[in-house]
Amino acid sequence: MATERLNSLLNHLAPSRSGLSTITQKNPDDVVITLAVRTPLTKGFRGGMKDTPLDYMVYQTLKKVVEKSRIDPQLVEDVCLGNVNNDKAAYMARAAALAAGLPNTSAASSVNRFCASGLKAVQDIANQIACGSIECGIAIGAESMSTGTDAGSPFHETIMNSPEAADCLQPMGQTSENVARDFDISREAQDRYAAESHQRGERAQKAGWFDDEIFPFVTRIKDPKSGEEKEITLTKDEGPRWGTTFESLQKIRPAFPQYGDKSTGGNSSQVTDGAAAVLLMKRSKAQEQHQPILAKFVGATVAGVAPRIMGIGPSLAIPKLLSKFHLNLAKDIDIIELNEAFASMAVYCINALGIDPSKMNVRGGAITLGHPLGATGVRQICTGLSECRRQKKQVLLTSMCIGTGQGMAGLFINEQVGN
Repeated sequence: MATERLNSLLNHLAPSRSGLSTITQKNPDDVVITLAVRTPLTKGFRGGMKDTPLDYMVYQTLKKVVEKSRIDPQLVEDVCLGNVNNDKAAYMARAAALAAGLPNTSAASSVNRFCASGLKAVQDIANQIACGSIECGIAIGAESMSTGTDAGSPFHETIMNSPEAADCLQPMGQTSENVARDFDISREAQDRYAAESHQRGERAQKAGWFDDEIFPFVTRIKDPKSGEEKEITLTKDEGPRWGTTFESLQKIRPAFPQYGDKSTGGNSSQVTDGAAAVLLMKRSKAQEQHQPILAKFVGATVAGVAPRIMGIGPSLAIPKLLSKFHLNLAKDIDIIELNEAFASMAVYCINALGIDPSKMNVRGGAITLGHPLGATGVRQICTGLSECRRQKKQVLLTSMCIGTGQGMAGLFINEQVGN
């Protein structure tokens, strides 16, 4: 510990270094992840969590964090829940935390940055730790798309007089068609990308690659015909459609014909329920408490884009984040988790950034796994770190587009390379 503190002091005094050597240093004040877990992702409105309310989902996930980490609950100073569709999320975060065994001295809040809400929750807890406000906290993302939806309502007429402000109300399907049309991304390119995502998800699921991310989720489900309820235990993602091919995707009708003819139910993200959480603390606190250090949180950032083409958000957020740490996407990044809101935006980002497809969404993305809005940002971290461990890789980049025209990206260092 003394050596690490001395090195930290010398690093502050020495001329600034940049790049990979800097972000892979280990210092006592680093923000680290000591646990990353998630529920299975289930189909919205007809899957295993269709009758599971958000508060119970959050409760079960927080309870699992406490149980699996074996941390003293008194050490957890704050919980931040990323959620999009439930206007009672802040109440639920607090109540669920108390019911899960956290003391009333642990605080709780909720954040909503649409599809980046989970990553925003991680950033919120990490920033509090980095600036010394707290030493330990839990970031959780959760979404019950089956039970909570908000279509939104028009803005004040003064705001609606701004064309770009009015564009914030464009449905996501419309923005996908805008991206495809503006940047000439064909239906064929989208279906070929989607087929690969489905096939990667199938391969990963069959190989058991998701098993170390997922905890068994016990809930109740109601038979829609008889009304009978029964208890079930969910252990597998429901999204992967085994046997999907490019040819089968080509037969699917456009999902948003009023806006275009390229986005379909087969090349767009699935409506999904699920939750994911990470336990974060100072490196010194983790060592003091004998907690295993999975990864180091390096940083995260956001960028804005025109609302009507919100899907291209990662193409701005990723270079912005990498520039802050003097990193090269091709040379320094090992694994990329880029949320597949639509194949249109995924194909665009690959082309615009020159991403090596073999590094991106190795286990498939939201097209095959699903996209529980508030949970995705944390789910990507769980999946990405697991894949880093499997491949013995070090640097993980996560990113997603955000409704209303934004992008966000996060950077992590896997510290379980030898495991």
